[in-house]
Amino acid sequence: MSTIRTESKQAASDPTPGTGRVHVVTFGCQMNKYDSQLVEGRFRRKGWSTTDSLEDADVVLFNTCSVRDHAEERTMSWVGELKRLKKERPELVVGVMGCMAQRMGEEIFQRAGHVDLVAGTRQFAQLPTLVDEVRRRRAGGERQVRLTALSMDDRLLLDRDDEPYDGGVHAYLTVMRGCDLNCTYCIVPTVRGRVLSYPIDTVVKEARHYVAQGAKVLTLLGQTVNSWGEDLPAPAAGEKQWSGRQGRPGLGDLLRELQLIEGLERIRLITLHPSYITENFARAIAECDKVERFLPLPAQSGSDEILRAMKRGYTTDLYRKRVEILRTHVPDIELGSDWIVGFPGESDADHEKSEAFLREMGFLVNYIFKYDPRPGTKAHDGLEDSIPDEVKKERNQRMLKLGEELGLLRHGAHVGQTRRVLVEGVRDDGRLSGRTVHGMVASFEGPAELVGTQVDVCIEGASGYGMSGVLAKR
Repeated sequence: MSTIRTESKQAASDPTPGTGRVHVVTFGCQMNKYDSQLVEGRFRRKGWSTTDSLEDADVVLFNTCSVRDHAEERTMSWVGELKRLKKERPELVVGVMGCMAQRMGEEIFQRAGHVDLVAGTRQFAQLPTLVDEVRRRRAGGERQVRLTALSMDDRLLLDRDDEPYDGGVHAYLTVMRGCDLNCTYCIVPTVRGRVLSYPIDTVVKEARHYVAQGAKVLTLLGQTVNSWGEDLPAPAAGEKQWSGRQGRPGLGDLLRELQLIEGLERIRLITLHPSYITENFARAIAECDKVERFLPLPAQSGSDEILRAMKRGYTTDLYRKRVEILRTHVPDIELGSDWIVGFPGESDADHEKSEAFLREMGFLVNYIFKYDPRPGTKAHDGLEDSIPDEVKKERNQRMLKLGEELGLLRHGAHVGQTRRVLVEGVRDDGRLSGRTVHGMVASFEGPAELVGTQVDVCIEGASGYGMSGVLAKR
């Protein structure tokens, strides 16, 4: 972890609203990265500027993650390093926002007394106002300000027309928030609330905003992104009827609308749930050539007993049937999976079923996590964390090795072939990097001006995590 340097700075004498520089430190998932951009945009609207330098900032905000204990402790370590800086510059505003803020609330002030502001997962649009309030109170003579905003009422409407986008070829686009499922190990419904889908016209408008400013790839984000639209109201008589329940729009409808955007070349999805795989969704992927033929569809376990304890809402047989829907309409679809090893009660036989299921389904990408009990979840409160850590580590390593072996097989099948690659950036070693329509990473030598274009690459090598090759002769 980088060490935060501290420098003396003259105390601000003017707490005028909308003046100063903001620095945001982001932890966690892609949705947090998107939310941090949203926060920066809201500050710029109010007259603030953003800075990449923490030392030059008048406001430092930590956008946090609560999925694992390690993520929270890492955040608190960073926050703690600001204590000395806050003593030297008492006018500095320090805020903690996002999932950890929503989960811990006032506890953050107890652990880090130099924090001024704690804001939850649906308060991002209010942060400039909240910071102005902190500064106003200080100007009024309050020595210590502790402001908390944890309401889940804010829908974070996506009016971003006046926000410049300079994030390059690939942009993230949150299409929904929250989750309506109740997996026993997961803190997300607690910290992010229940599902709120953004209307289809709103999503398409923001997508066009990104593409007009240079984005070629959009990743649609949601905790269960293929449940998008389930909570939207049914259209009234005379309004457009979509393909979802009671005429509601479904993710397939959204994909078809995004397919029409000129200049958009690739659409990705993170993350899906087997329960929301439908025929209409699968047909939409087949119809829309901009949609990547790779889907993250976490299985979590190959044991029906463990899936029941996790309250995942499906069995391995039902998972197979959902995958069959996808492969019937999109025979070349590639899948990725998350796995939890060492869940309470997981026997050696249960773990072996997970390994067998990983082999059977032939996942291209596998993310393996040791079970980490999270306070506030049903598994934490009702199930003993019974698997020794050394057993979790051993199972983790076995799954990692197996996933790498299968990844090598799937990537290796393309060696000797020419594949179309959308170039997304330049690696640290100077090679270009991009992805095929099947979500496979490919690296190769080439000029930087190819970034943002699609090129043909002759695949010469493969690993468990990607491919390498050379530009095909034109």
